[in-house]
Amino acid sequence: MPAPLTFKVPPMTIAERDERNGSSMDSRPGQRATAPPPTKRIDDSIRCEFHARLIASLDLSKIGSRTDEELRAEIRTAAEELCRHSANLMSSAEREQLVNEVMDETFGLGPLEPLLRDPTISDILVNGPRTVFVERRGRLEKSDVTFSSDEHLLQIIQRIVSRVGRRVDATSPMVDARLADGSRVNAIIAPLALDGALVSIRRFSARPLKAEDLISKKSITPEMVEFLAGCVKSRQNILISGGTGSGKTTLLNMLSGYIPDDERIATIEDAAELRLQQSHVVRMETRPANVEGQGAVSCRELARNALRMRPDRLVVGESRGPEALDMLQAMNTGHDGSMTTLHANDTRDAVSRLEMMVGMAGFDLPIWVIRRQIASAVHLVVQAARLTGGLRKVIKISEITGMEGENITMHDIFVFKQTGLDANRNATGYYYSTGIRPQCLDHLEAMGIKLPANMFERRTLMTC
Repeated sequence: MPAPLTFKVPPMTIAERDERNGSSMDSRPGQRATAPPPTKRIDDSIRCEFHARLIASLDLSKIGSRTDEELRAEIRTAAEELCRHSANLMSSAEREQLVNEVMDETFGLGPLEPLLRDPTISDILVNGPRTVFVERRGRLEKSDVTFSSDEHLLQIIQRIVSRVGRRVDATSPMVDARLADGSRVNAIIAPLALDGALVSIRRFSARPLKAEDLISKKSITPEMVEFLAGCVKSRQNILISGGTGSGKTTLLNMLSGYIPDDERIATIEDAAELRLQQSHVVRMETRPANVEGQGAVSCRELARNALRMRPDRLVVGESRGPEALDMLQAMNTGHDGSMTTLHANDTRDAVSRLEMMVGMAGFDLPIWVIRRQIASAVHLVVQAARLTGGLRKVIKISEITGMEGENITMHDIFVFKQTGLDANRNATGYYYSTGIRPQCLDHLEAMGIKLPANMFERRTLMTC
């Protein structure tokens, strides 16, 4: 068993103690000086000094022989001992807070750790070292979290990206990364960021949201879930479209739960964030270029390689370029049941964007050839949106029915119609079925999936 870490508590001078506490000459005889109330965050200078004293007290030669858990426990012990030695400097609550902040700074992401532990926060937006916004329940609010300097913020960014093998510096000032829990991170530093580094963290819940969760939040109706689940099980190709932060990835995660467990699934992402629950999933992630500009592996290269890996289904986290062509080819060559997401404002806009991305592949294809590929490959387009007030809903499910001349034909099956705003300025409206019977029902029945006959009758499904 390795010997415990040794540390020596550095002495604190009387001058340092008087400067920390303030002079006692103003207190009257016979009166006890009262401690100031604890603040929301320990002063940066106190924390930095305490951190330096803690590092100076440790025997760093023995750190390499410790596991992460042992190292955390022993450094916490050393920090608490150092605090007890300076017990007259602050209250017990402040000492505990100081120890926690130093532990976050040593092992975590510093000032961001309290925000990451808050389950009500869905987005963390850092606009330089002194301004941090968070999103709670769909609304942005400013937090009291700050960084001590630009260098401190940059150090935290480097800690994030280095854990996933990425880099960010003056020659490559933009980076996409992820946290250990799968949360998505984007960072931009100088010279592109003018007022300090910018960090955007899109958080994911510890437990992936299921259909029951989305129904309870009125983000989708039970009828829509039943229809989409049947389409996934019967290997229909599905395109999920929506704007930034509309819940596309959450919806893709939820729908992937209906893929049978005996199928081999290949996933391709820029920053791995999908959390599929099946036992046979092969995950791939793109790689940026190195310092010399070499070694980049694009989403398109991974998509082409994935077709040689005998996948039953291909799931692309987001199509945003020429990989859309390889995705369509996979859907048309025996990989039915594949899914992807893209950015668009409507299901019909999604088809137009898909046409544009296929054109980016570099082949001079006539537009009617591209549209015929799309019409034969994609069966359903599901539109997600972030409405006024931050509510995220599935607002439309459309079916592509084929070609009419040189145009792709499609019709809406389920729609959400917004009618106004409530007292809290949240969007209100209702879901309804359009009364159109999907063409894919015959295929679903052939695959042994039977849906209620009245599911597609024109009627209101849910008011919210």
